[in-house]
Amino acid sequence: MQRLLASTVIAAGLFTAGAFAAGGAAAEECGTVTIANMNWQSAEVLAWIDQIILSEGYGCDAELVPGDTTPTLTSMMEKGAPDVAPEAWINAAREPLDKAVAEGRLHYASESLSEGGVEGFWIPKYLADANPEIKTVDDALAHPELFPAPEDPSKGAVYNCPAGWGCQILTTNFFKAYNAADKGFDLVDTGSAAGLDGSIAKAYEREQGWLGYYWAPTAILGKYEMVRLSQGEGLEHDKAEWDRCNAVADCADPKPNAWSKSEVYTVVTDRFKQAGGPAYEYLTRRTWENATVNKLLAWMVDNQATGEDGAKHFLAEQPDVWEKWVSPEAAEKVKAAL
Repeated sequence: MQRLLASTVIAAGLFTAGAFAAGGAAAEECGTVTIANMNWQSAEVLAWIDQIILSEGYGCDAELVPGDTTPTLTSMMEKGAPDVAPEAWINAAREPLDKAVAEGRLHYASESLSEGGVEGFWIPKYLADANPEIKTVDDALAHPELFPAPEDPSKGAVYNCPAGWGCQILTTNFFKAYNAADKGFDLVDTGSAAGLDGSIAKAYEREQGWLGYYWAPTAILGKYEMVRLSQGEGLEHDKAEWDRCNAVADCADPKPNAWSKSEVYTVVTDRFKQAGGPAYEYLTRRTWENATVNKLLAWMVDNQATGEDGAKHFLAEQPDVWEKWVSPEAAEKVKAAL
C-alpha cells in the first residue's frame, strides 16, 4: 500500500513562524486520515482532491488506500476504517449505512454529487435546440426519422445500456413499456461502454440524431453536450413498480417509470469526525455538480491524466469552485503547494 504524504518543501520565507505553528497545531489535531481511492474515474479524482486539500490545507497526514463501494463501506461499518469514502454510491447499502449513522459509528459528511448520480434517456443538445417540442421520451419516440438506426435508417434507434450491466435490463424494459418497437424503433446493443460512447461520438461528428441510455457524471457528457429527457410529464419514481418489474429481466408488462436518484455521499467514520476539526468541516462543505465533474473527466480522458493529474488541474483551474469548501487560510496553503 503506497503511502501518499503531503509535500514538505516550502520556499523559505513564504510563511511566518506563526503560520508554521498553526500548521503544526492543525496536523496534531487532524492526525492520520485514510481516504478510500475508489476504482472509477470520478471517485479517484475526488479522492486525490481530498488528499491534497487535507494534506496541504489542513496539515493532515492523508493517505490513499484502495477501495470499492461494497468492501469499503462494509469495512467502515465493521472495522471503522478507512476514515473517508469520498464518493460513496449508497443506494445498495442504504439500510445498514443508515443504521451505522443512527448509532453514531459513521456520518454522512456531505452529498458529494449535489444532484446525485443521474441515469436516463438522452439526446444531443443541438437536436434538442432544433426540436424544442421534444421534452419527454414519448416526444422523441414520435419522431423515428430524427434518430436513424445504423442498420436500417428507415427505423429509429434507441441505444441500450452496455451488455451485462443492470441498466441493460432497465433500458430493455423501458423500450417495451413505451411501445418503442410499434413506434418504428429498434433497440440497438453496442456491446460495451466503449461502443456506446463511440455511437455518441459518431452522431456528434455527423450532427445526426441519437437517442439512448446514459448516465452522469461521465467524461463523454463533458465532451459532448447532451440533454436528458423526462420519462413522462409529472411522472415520479414508483419504487414498488420498479422492484416488481422495471428492474426484473424479461418482465412481461413493464410500465413507464421515473429513474431513481442515485444518492452519492461522502461517508466518514466517527473517529475522524471527532478528531478532524476544521478538516472534517471541509468535507461537510465539499460538494460539486455533475457538469463540473463531466468537464474534468473529459479533460482527463483527452490528456490521459491520472486522478492525481486531474486533481491538480482542477485545483489550479477552478478555485472559484473549491475555495468555497475551505477556509481562506487553507486556500492559500493549497495554492502555495500547487
